[in-house]
Amino acid sequence: MATKTFDVHEFIDGQRLRPVHLGILALCFLVMFVDGFDIYMVGKIAPAIAKDFGIAPAAMTPVIVMQQIGLAVGAFLMSPLGDKLGRKLMLLIAFAMFGVLTIATAFSPSIIALAALRGITGLFLAAVLPYAVALISEFTPLRQRAMFLSAGMAGYSLGNVAGSMTALLVPRYGWEAGFLLGGAMPLALLPALAWALPESIAFRAARNPTDPAIARTIKRLAPNAMLTGEEHFVARTIHSGKARANPLDLFREGRGTISTLLFGACFFSMGTIALVAAWLPSFLQQMAGVSIQDFARSAMIGLLGGIVGMMSIGVLLDRVNRSIPIPIFFLGYSMAILLLGFVPFASVWFTPALFAMAFFQGGGQAGLNMTMARVYPTHIRSTGIGWAGGAGRIGGVVLPLFGGLALAQAFSLQITLAVVATFPLTVAVLVAFLSWALARSPIHR
Repeated sequence: MATKTFDVHEFIDGQRLRPVHLGILALCFLVMFVDGFDIYMVGKIAPAIAKDFGIAPAAMTPVIVMQQIGLAVGAFLMSPLGDKLGRKLMLLIAFAMFGVLTIATAFSPSIIALAALRGITGLFLAAVLPYAVALISEFTPLRQRAMFLSAGMAGYSLGNVAGSMTALLVPRYGWEAGFLLGGAMPLALLPALAWALPESIAFRAARNPTDPAIARTIKRLAPNAMLTGEEHFVARTIHSGKARANPLDLFREGRGTISTLLFGACFFSMGTIALVAAWLPSFLQQMAGVSIQDFARSAMIGLLGGIVGMMSIGVLLDRVNRSIPIPIFFLGYSMAILLLGFVPFASVWFTPALFAMAFFQGGGQAGLNMTMARVYPTHIRSTGIGWAGGAGRIGGVVLPLFGGLALAQAFSLQITLAVVATFPLTVAVLVAFLSWALARSPIHR
């Protein structure tokens, strides 16, 4: 029987949505929820941890920095393994490892031990988002891809919101409860991921065009698909015949300027997110006299804006324009951060201001993540998303240092947030140049 070439991307893009697509989205949503919860919860309970160890809030800087260093190193080292060994396998490994390490953190005898454990945990936390984004991108038809990616990443934002609940657990159960909960969730989700989440067929086709597992997954996606058993599966987004990940490909074939601008935008965007998540409760406590429990109650409503922002950017990128919305979101993000410094916490406008900040933050970063998934082809997608995220994690090491400085030097809330607002403004400029570069790149037209 003659061998038949079967383009898996053409197959995916030609499918109508079925329950299996929604199931993959739901699992990846939960994956990103847990990841967001674990990454951001430390900032929510940092003042309580500092108080328990008898130190000033500014002395939590090593914990914040070590977590961000772990996230940065993990993004560069772990993400390429998703292109070499598979998105699903590495996702399971990452989940198991950071679940165990997060539980161990609850028993830290000192701040030094806690910082070290958060650094090691960050290695595995950083890998989750690139794997999940790659899976959603490679299983969703093109016409719904941006919407599905934004819905999946809304789980990340919802995890940030849920992390605020850990502050409410502190009075009764102590700060340790947050780490116990954060570690139990990924371990509880592991069996469902192992059983129900399929491996990317584009990844399998790149590794072995005759892999019989590809046909089985295709039958899950389309039970009526006509397969003979002699198919030679190919992924058309692999350029120059390359099927193996090479990080240098991020800067080849006209991607040098694009990757540089994207990495720079991620540096300032994710650095700002890390700074705000790690230090905003401490800023409000020390500079405005707001308790972490009071802030948590506002945050549980206000931070929901991140989910709305992510869903909004998905609609805009799918149906309106791929270039204009993202810079506008980062301009809004900058203005909302500035506004938070001038709206009193007791004002009825504080929670709406927090909602606006989360709306623009979530939508802007989701837009960047979708750009990563669009820019990089299958054979380097996990690497590209991970390394761009790694640049963002380096920003997450550098920019939060300003938070510790602002607390140690007793800056005012207005001055502190005015400085922070300059970072997303920088992102808006970089993304505008990125859009210009993409429009003129022949491989991305």
